[in-house]
Parts: sequence; C-alpha cells; structure tokens
Amino acid sequence: MTVWLNGELVPYSPVDAGFLTGAGVFEALKVLRSTPFALTRHLERLAASAARLGLPLPDVRLAVAEVIAANGVVDGRLRITVTAETVLVSVGPLTAWPAVADVVIAPWPRNERGALVGVKAISHGENIVAMAYAAERGAGEAVLGNTAGNLCEGTSTNVFLAAGGRLFTPPLSAGCLPGVTRDLVIDLTGADELAVPLTALAEADEAFLTSSTRDVQPIRLVDGVALPAAPGRLTRNAASAFKDLLARDLDP
Repeated sequence: MTVWLNGELVPYSPVDAGFLTGAGVFEALKVLRSTPFALTRHLERLAASAARLGLPLPDVRLAVAEVIAANGVVDGRLRITVTAETVLVSVGPLTAWPAVADVVIAPWPRNERGALVGVKAISHGENIVAMAYAAERGAGEAVLGNTAGNLCEGTSTNVFLAAGGRLFTPPLSAGCLPGVTRDLVIDLTGADELAVPLTALAEADEAFLTSSTRDVQPIRLVDGVALPAAPGRLTRNAASAFKDLLARDLDP
C-alpha cells in the first residue's frame, strides 16, 4: 500500500499507535548540574502509567545519561516519551517561568473516575484547549475542578492553597496527577490532602502551583482577582524548603 506522508507518496509501513490514537505516556523532568532531578520517582510514575496502557517499558536510565552527555546539558528539561513502538528521550532548555502565576478557572471538569486518572498520557487535547482558554484571558495556567465541583489541578501543575494558617492540596481521589514535585512538597511541608470546592482557590489566603519545571510558583491572580499575598508565608516556606532540597539531593 502507498500512503501520503509529509508531502510525498511513500510505501506503507506500520504507523505508531501513539501517533494514530494518542496511546502513549511521558515524563518531563528537570536536569540540574547534568543530573536528572528525582529520576527514580519519575521512572516509577512512568512505569505505572505505561502499565495502565499496557505499554512495554525498557530500562531508560542509560539512555537518559547518554542523551544528557551527548548534548552537554548542565541545566535543562528532559522528556521521556513511550508508545508501543517508540521510546524517545530528548532534552531542551528549561522554561523561564514568571515569578508569580496568574490563573483562570477553566469551564471543563476533570473526570475523577476516568480510566486514565493518574496517568501522564501524551493525549493532551483537553489541556491544550484549557491552556488556550487561559492565554486568551492573559493567564499562564488554567485550573480545573472535577465532576464533583471540587478543586483538581492545573493543566500541567498541582495546586496548593492555604487558609487559616493551614496548607493543603487536593487528594489523588480528586482526579489530579500524582505530581513528583507535589509529593515532595507534601513531605517537606506536612501539607494536608483535602477535598475542597473549586471556589476555595479564589478565597484562599495564598496559593501556589507545583510542577517539575516550575518548582513552587506563587499564584497572584485567580480570574483576575488578586489573592491577599503572593507569595504568602507558607508559600515562601515551601519554596525555600524545595530550593534547599534541590541543592542537597538530586534523587530524593
């Protein structure tokens, strides 16, 4: 069979199911001092995601080291992508995030009971639409609730908020991704996992986003309305503790 591919007719060959259906998983992590940060945790999550989709997963530790060395990376962003037919390890520059984040509440809920809850899948259509919604409103991230009306997560972030001197974040049962930085911040700060209404974010004393490239990023505005502090005391404490961790241990 002949197919049309990238501007020319070529003999047919099997096409990766990841390309055809979005059946794939990935991890994105920071490289610091030529070392991938929290690689063990990321690989454990990658294995769990791959297992949920029935994807084979070879040991990629050597590939990670070889790609970092071949590109002479000191500080950067590394991505591991896995489909049924392809394993890709790539590196690029770190994203320069603003000191604070402005977020909007997206009108589309996460399904906390969906088949892919907790899976870091390459099928990001919902996140792309939500991020476009945020960008149209001058924001840098979209935050989503779940079908129960509770706070869930951002398109590529986890969310922490504080009220009454207490720091908390949605539990995994809310449908959010088990973020590596999220887990580390919980360990560092003792933050509670608590289901709260989506409206609680705009009513918080302070709040912040976490991700593998943002670290701890204070939230300044929610739907254009300023939070009382950005960063507040608990956000500063979390950011300081995470910065100290990065300085002392790259595979916590």
